[in-house]
Amino acid sequence: MVERTELKNAAIGAVVTVVLAFTGFSALLGGGIAGYLQKVSPERGVKTGAISGGIAVIPILLVLVLGFGLFLWQPGALGAGGVELAIVLLVMFPLLFAWIIGLSAVGGYAGAYLYSDARSRSREPEAPRKQ
Repeated sequence: MVERTELKNAAIGAVVTVVLAFTGFSALLGGGIAGYLQKVSPERGVKTGAISGGIAVIPILLVLVLGFGLFLWQPGALGAGGVELAIVLLVMFPLLFAWIIGLSAVGGYAGAYLYSDARSRSREPEAPRKQ
C-alpha cells in the first residue's frame, strides 16, 4: 500500500519531471528527488520513483492525446501515410511511458542511495572514552 507521504514525495518528483521535460534527464531527476525525499532504502526508492514517473505520465499523456486528436481531425490526415503514422504513434506512446517510468525508477534508486550514503557519512565515529 502506498503511504500519503510517499504519494506526496512522488508528486513532488512528478512536478520536477514535467517542469524540466525540455531536458533529456527530467525523469531521472524527478525520480531521484522523490527517492531522496522518501528517506528509505534504495530498493524502496525504486517504488517511489516509479510512482513519480506514473504521475508525471498523466499530463504528458493528455498533451499527446490532444495533439494526436488534432492531427486526426485534419481533413485527409489518414490519407497518404496517415494510417502508418497513426500506428507508429500508437506503438510509441506506450514505449515513451515505459521509458519515463523506468528512468524515474532508476532515479528513485539513485536518490535513495544518495540519501542513505549521505546519512551514513554524517555519522561520525564515537570518540574513545577516557577513564
